Amino acid sequence: MVGASSLQPRLLSSFVGDRLLLSKQPHPRLFLYKPGNKHVSMQLSRTLSGLTNLLFNRRNLDEVPDAQRQRLRPGKLSPHRPVPDHIRRPPYVNSRQPPEIAGGPEVHDEKGIECMRSSGKLAAQVLRYAGTLVKPGIKTDEIDQAVHQMIIDNGAYPSPLGYGGFPKSVCTSVNECICHGIPDSRALEDGDIINIDVTVYLNGYHGDTSATFFCGDVDDKARKLVQVTEECLYKAISICAPGVEYKKIGKTIHDHADKYRYGVVRHFVGHGVGRVFHADPVVLHFRNNDGGRMMLNQTFTIEPMLTIGSTNPVIWDDNWTVVTEDGSLSAQFEHTILITKDGAEILTQC
Repeated sequence: MVGASSLQPRLLSSFVGDRLLLSKQPHPRLFLYKPGNKHVSMQLSRTLSGLTNLLFNRRNLDEVPDAQRQRLRPGKLSPHRPVPDHIRRPPYVNSRQPPEIAGGPEVHDEKGIECMRSSGKLAAQVLRYAGTLVKPGIKTDEIDQAVHQMIIDNGAYPSPLGYGGFPKSVCTSVNECICHGIPDSRALEDGDIINIDVTVYLNGYHGDTSATFFCGDVDDKARKLVQVTEECLYKAISICAPGVEYKKIGKTIHDHADKYRYGVVRHFVGHGVGRVFHADPVVLHFRNNDGGRMMLNQTFTIEPMLTIGSTNPVIWDDNWTVVTEDGSLSAQFEHTILITKDGAEILTQC
């Protein structure tokens, strides 16, 4: 695990916080996080830096966060939740090494595909159940407890638990939290939006999914953001097929977000998933010129994060929770997909 004093560049995946990622894929190291200032900055190549104004969609920065809504503050964490000894753990749980993005794509044989379908189905069922718990007054820690219990009751391991030191079994990202929110003692309030990110490890395979839910009476501005974010995900999935360039995912998402003047978060990405939690490819959700094409029987996630205002992320002192710099709302949706001869099969859909 990388020490807090390290100043090495870090690529940030959907669930690695500020952890160091190493990949054999020849993608550039775009993002730099230096502990102390709590901001994540982009390291743009000349090609990308020439497109800064295009890539950094900041046209909604005149939007002021709702004055009625208080900014998030950390709550209290409950004790560690145990997992029965008979449940298979991912290798990183007992490892002192930092999690890494595994080199090479996750491509499966028929047995592997069936295992991915099983893990994806369970993840989808858990997420759907978690969504039914969302109501004013429930604590995010109570959602974690329910998710944890459902996962282990089905003989699976909650993949986030112990990943690089993450202390809980699910991510709960409320309002301006972009991703990686740690469940705690904070109770949800009427009008909140909350992303719940579920990953399960079943029979040696991870299924990864998330969705943003409404808590009580949510205003139209928040509802529209959530609607468009979900549309971005499904539009991106619709263009996936063997031989399609990964960069078309980013263009599809960015084009749709631009229509509504929403910002696209660039500092967190989709990823290959399967026998390992995070593998190649790195899936960028914004316009880019990265190479690489999709392969038959490959699995990876697409997980766009959109904001009403600034896309600049700030990391809390817990080194996990990521919020928008200006306190504006953020929404996210995610699916694990399988590339088939006919296009893409959504593995994490009930």
